[in-house]
Amino acid sequence: MAFRCDFPYAVTNCVLSPMAFQFLSADEPWMIQAAELLCRPSVLSDLRKSDARCIVSYMRPCRFEDGDVLLQEGEQGENAHMLLVLHGDVSVEASMMSREQPVVVTVLGEGGLIGEMALLDGAPRVATCVAQSTVICASLTRRDLRRMMDDEPVVAARLLASIGERLAERLREANRQQRLYHQLMRAMQDEIDELGRQLQCVIGGSVQRGQAEAAVRGAQPASSWPNSGS
Repeated sequence: MAFRCDFPYAVTNCVLSPMAFQFLSADEPWMIQAAELLCRPSVLSDLRKSDARCIVSYMRPCRFEDGDVLLQEGEQGENAHMLLVLHGDVSVEASMMSREQPVVVTVLGEGGLIGEMALLDGAPRVATCVAQSTVICASLTRRDLRRMMDDEPVVAARLLASIGERLAERLREANRQQRLYHQLMRAMQDEIDELGRQLQCVIGGSVQRGQAEAAVRGAQPASSWPNSGS
């Protein structure tokens, strides 16, 4: 279903404070959409619809404007949170030592899940996420996750298992890309080495021809040499 930007209900600002927030009823459009997105195989696998509805009841909506930073690389805190993109586009950027500007790794849209690693361990963020338009997300904080673990331990366990599977799949993909990168680097190095050998052959052949010509000239009488001054 389409998600409207002119919401008839309150949406928090991009700052996710631990202050009391009135959760909307389970019939609110953002909660229905969030539950549907969580059940997608591309988001969190093996979640039941009832699990997704329960999880969403612990989440809260938040809104970001174009250019707002959703998550900052290196930031950490006890109230770290995971974001589920309901509307808009978010760029994921990473810093590189060889570049002044961060590199855009990917752009996430509806159904994108951001910050699940920090949700588990509260460790520093590994990337910066920036809104590329008006963005609406559903947020789950570590505090709310612990509350869910106390209230609904079975659902919380399924959520953590699904996040673990997602992270494991991402790690396998990263390993696959790393192997491919090393294979490409080896192939490029082989090409460079072969070009170097060919260049050495060309240089060696030129030197040998020059030496041969010098030897021939040295064997000829001086009177037979071309007169450069004539």
